[in-house]
Amino acid sequence: MQKPPQSIDFALKETSPKIGAGAVTGDKLSSTYDLVEQMQYLYVRVVKAKDLPGKDVTGGCDPYVEVKLGNYKGVTKHFEKKNNPEWNQVFAFSKERIQASVLEVYVKDKDVVADDLIGRALFDLNEIPKRIPPDSPLAPQWYRLEDRKGDKAKGELMLAVWMGTQADEAFPEAWHSDAASVGPDAVASIRSKVYLSPKLWYVRVNVIKAQDLVPNDKSRFPEVFVKAMLGNQALRTRISQSKTINPMWNEDLMFVVAEPFEEPLVLSVEDRVGGNKDETLGKCVIPLHIVQRRLDHRPVNSRWLNLEKHVIVDGEKKEIKFASRIHLRICLEGGYHVLDESTHYSSDLRPTAKQLWRPSIGILELGILSAHGLMPMKTKDGRGTTDAYCVAKYGQKWIRTRTIVDNFMPRWNEQYTWEVFDTCTVITVGVFDNGHVHGGAGGARDARIGKVRIRLSTLEADRVYTHSYPLLVLHPSGVKKTGEIQLALRFTCSSLINMLHMYSHPLLPKMHYIHPLSVIQLDVLRHQAMQIVSTRLSRAEPPLRKEVVEYMLDVDLHMWSMRRSKANFFRIMGVLSGLIAVGKWFDQICNWRNPLTTILIHILFIILVLYPELILPTIFLYLFLIGIWNYRWRPRHPPHMDTRLSHADAAHPDELDEEFDTFPTSRPSDIVRMRYDRLRSIAGRVQTVIGDLATQGERFQSLLSWRDPRATTLFVTFCLIAALVLYVTPFQVVALLAGIYILRHPRFRHKLPSTPLNFFRRLPARSDSML
Repeated sequence: MQKPPQSIDFALKETSPKIGAGAVTGDKLSSTYDLVEQMQYLYVRVVKAKDLPGKDVTGGCDPYVEVKLGNYKGVTKHFEKKNNPEWNQVFAFSKERIQASVLEVYVKDKDVVADDLIGRALFDLNEIPKRIPPDSPLAPQWYRLEDRKGDKAKGELMLAVWMGTQADEAFPEAWHSDAASVGPDAVASIRSKVYLSPKLWYVRVNVIKAQDLVPNDKSRFPEVFVKAMLGNQALRTRISQSKTINPMWNEDLMFVVAEPFEEPLVLSVEDRVGGNKDETLGKCVIPLHIVQRRLDHRPVNSRWLNLEKHVIVDGEKKEIKFASRIHLRICLEGGYHVLDESTHYSSDLRPTAKQLWRPSIGILELGILSAHGLMPMKTKDGRGTTDAYCVAKYGQKWIRTRTIVDNFMPRWNEQYTWEVFDTCTVITVGVFDNGHVHGGAGGARDARIGKVRIRLSTLEADRVYTHSYPLLVLHPSGVKKTGEIQLALRFTCSSLINMLHMYSHPLLPKMHYIHPLSVIQLDVLRHQAMQIVSTRLSRAEPPLRKEVVEYMLDVDLHMWSMRRSKANFFRIMGVLSGLIAVGKWFDQICNWRNPLTTILIHILFIILVLYPELILPTIFLYLFLIGIWNYRWRPRHPPHMDTRLSHADAAHPDELDEEFDTFPTSRPSDIVRMRYDRLRSIAGRVQTVIGDLATQGERFQSLLSWRDPRATTLFVTFCLIAALVLYVTPFQVVALLAGIYILRHPRFRHKLPSTPLNFFRRLPARSDSML
C-alpha cells in the first residue's frame, strides 16, 4: 500500500554548507573540526591585575574589568577591597559583528554613585595574533595600564588576546557577545555542556524465606509478605502460602539503581492483619555498595539477615533484637542492559558491566550547524522571541550546545564525537527554547521546538550527510513545523569485519535471553530508569532539565493514541501489501488475463517439477536480482520524521486532544463517555476479527475430533485413500497434476466455491457454545 509523499514543507532537504569535510584547504582545522562552518571570534582572557591604586578613603578598591568592542561590552565580577584580584574569565566577540577597529579593556573601581576608572589598555585589531588548535594556548602577558590621556597609570593587567574559531578550548566557557543581554546569574544556563548518564544497574532481590517470626496476635495464622523499598520504588511479594512463622516465597523482585548508590535497600516483613492493615514484624536495611555484582547467570551466595523491630516504650523508640531472620539472595546484575529508552530507537545496547563490552566499531561525528525559520516560543517586551539550543543523545553521552539568545536563525556550528559499538542504534537531536535566560521563574520550562532521529545502520560509512531536517511538533491543534535544523553527520567505520560480524550477534546482552525479564517487568523498569536519569541530569550544573530529558527519551510513548494505532495498522497493511500484490498477480495468471505470461509460468512450473533441485537456487537468484535492481533507487539520505506515516497530518482534533490528555484523564465526563464509546466500537470490531480467527482454528481441530462424526468420517476416509494413492504415485506426477489443475483455463472453472472450501466451512466451531 503505497502512501502519497508528504508535503514538501515537511520533507528533508539536502544542503551544501561551507564545511571542511571533503574540501581541499590549507587550514589545519579542516581535518579535525570539519563538519561545521568556521566562525571567527576575538578572544580576550582577563587573568588578573596587580598593584592597583586605592580609590576610596580606606585606600582599597573594588576592581572589575570591562571589555569593550564597539557596542558590545563584557564585564567581569568585582572584588571587595582587593588590590591584586584574579578573574580568569574569557570573553568571545563574534567577528561577524565586529564594527570597531580597537579593543578597549578598562579596569574600574565599583562605586555607589559612579564607577571610577583605574586604567585601561587598547589593542589594534589588525595586530592581534591568530591561533589555530592544536597550537598551544597563547600565554597571557602583563600590560601596564594608562589613563584616558594615554599617560601611564598605576597598576598592571594580565591579558591574552587572540583571534580563533569555535574549535578553541576557551570557547565553551567564554562569555559571548551575542548573549550580551543575559544577566550574570543566567550565563551558566546558556553555555555548552557535555553530560553523562548515570551508570544504571538492575538489582535482583530473591526473597527465599523467613524464620522464627513473632506475630503480635499468636491466635491466628499469619499472612506474611515482604515489602522492598529502594528510593521511590516499592515492590512486594505475594502472601506466603505456608501460613506459619516460617513462611516461604522464593520470589524475585527487580529494581533499577544508579551509581553512586545513594539509597539503601529496605526490606520489611509484614503481616496482613486486616483488609487494609499491615503489621511490620521486622525490618532490615542493606547498603548497596556491599552487594555482590554478578556478570553472568551463575547464582550468587544466599545469606541470612537478622530482622530488627522498633517499639515505643514510655514515649521512646526502642530497638528489639530477636532471632527472626530472613533468607535472601541479592545481586547487582551487570550482564543486562538497563533500558532507559524505547527499544525501537535505543542509542546503546551494551551491558552494565564494562568488562563485558565489545570493542568499538567506529566513530560517529555530528556537526550541529544552524537552524532557520524558528517560530517565536515566548514573548518578551511585547514581541515574540526564541532562545534556542540543541541537545543530542547517543549512548551514555548527552551534549548541549550553547543557547543563541533572541534569534530565529541561530548558528551554533558545534561538532561532537561519539564511539559506536553497534550500528543498530539511533542518535536523537532535539531543539529547545531556553526558558531561563532572563531569570525565568522556578516554574519556567524549556519548550520543545522539535527533534530528529537518525538510525546509524541507514548511513553509509565515511560519507558526510548534510541535510536540513524539518522540526515537527504535534500539538492538540495538529502537526506544526516549527523550523528546520541543519546537521552534518559522518559515521566512520574502524573495522568492517567487526561491523559485519555484529549482524550475527543478538541485539541485547546474553542475560536477556538466558534469564529473560517479562514485558511488564521491562516496562516498569524502563519507566524507573527514565525517572532516575532525568532526575540526575536535572541536578547537574547547568541542569539538563527534566522536561528536556523526558522528551528526548520519549517517556510518554506507551500511552494510548488513536492516531498512532491507525498509523501502526497502516504500517502492517504496508508490510502485507507485497503479499497481497503477489496474490493478485497469481490470480491473474490463473485466470489467463495475459495468456503469454500464463504459458511461460506453465513452462517454468513444469521445469521446476521435473528438476526440483532448481527450486531453491531459482528463489535465491530471483531475490538477488530484485536486490540488485532496487540498488538503483536506494535511499540517499537518512530517514526523518514522516507526517504521512505517523498519520499526523490527517488526525482528527478530538483524537489529538485525547492523545494530549493527562493520565488519569482531566476531561469532562461527557467527552470521556464519548471516547469510551468510540473505544468500545473499535474494540468490538477487533473482537469480531479475533473471534473469526478462533473459528477457523477450531474448524481445523474439528477435522479429527469427531465433533461432527460424518465430516470426520469423510476426512479420515479421504486421508486413507490419499495415502495409498500418493504411496504408489511419484510425487512429481502429483505436483504436476495439481499445478495444471490450479492453473487451468477459465473455461474449465466455475464461480462457485471449491469442494474442499465448502467442506471446511461446514465444519463445526465452538462459537455456538459462547454465552
